[in-house]
Amino acid sequence: MGRRRRGNRSEGGRNVRRSGLAASRGGPRHPRSADPWAERARREGYPARSAYKLQEIDERLELFASGQRVLDLGAAPGSWSLYALKRIGPTGSLLAVDLAPLGVQLPPPGTFRRADVFEMDLEDVEPFDVVLSDMAPATSGQRTLDQARSAALFEAALGLAKQLLRPGGHFVGKLLQGPDLQQLRARIRAGFQSERLVRPRATRADSTEIFLVGLRRRGPG
Repeated sequence: MGRRRRGNRSEGGRNVRRSGLAASRGGPRHPRSADPWAERARREGYPARSAYKLQEIDERLELFASGQRVLDLGAAPGSWSLYALKRIGPTGSLLAVDLAPLGVQLPPPGTFRRADVFEMDLEDVEPFDVVLSDMAPATSGQRTLDQARSAALFEAALGLAKQLLRPGGHFVGKLLQGPDLQQLRARIRAGFQSERLVRPRATRADSTEIFLVGLRRRGPG
């Protein structure tokens, strides 16, 4: 795999900086009453409701299988990693990466690295079967700016996924809906055999987030 060109990057998921911007998965969390998803997450041992977003995407599109290799970008607080580990089983492997502490202990075969994934040397790593990105930029309150930051972050994650996925592998990335949506969907269609847009039921009603999924990465040639 050729060396990636270092550029103006913004990694997600918790305090990763690109263009001087911090990014975090899902933004700040505030206590909410009568939140069935948060209550369910607490009962079932997940740090956040985001586990059920990934679960719905998986149930609809069949992302995971026993024995897969999974990369979770911006993994804190750990809900996606915990869900994926249940699905890939003890014969799989999962690498979770974030600049912030994960906050939970991943059971085997999960591994956490506190690092900027865009600065890690991954050129010789074995290809992954699934690359996940629930990363979101730190929001400014300005819709247009936040959408642009989200699109740039999504594009960076997609570029990394295309480098690290095996042919036939899958990618899931979070995006705030904006004017770049159709262009990014076209980029996924160019690199994957199938592209899907999903807004899971566990998404907050006032959120503009969606998830773009690339299924079955195209091979070389």
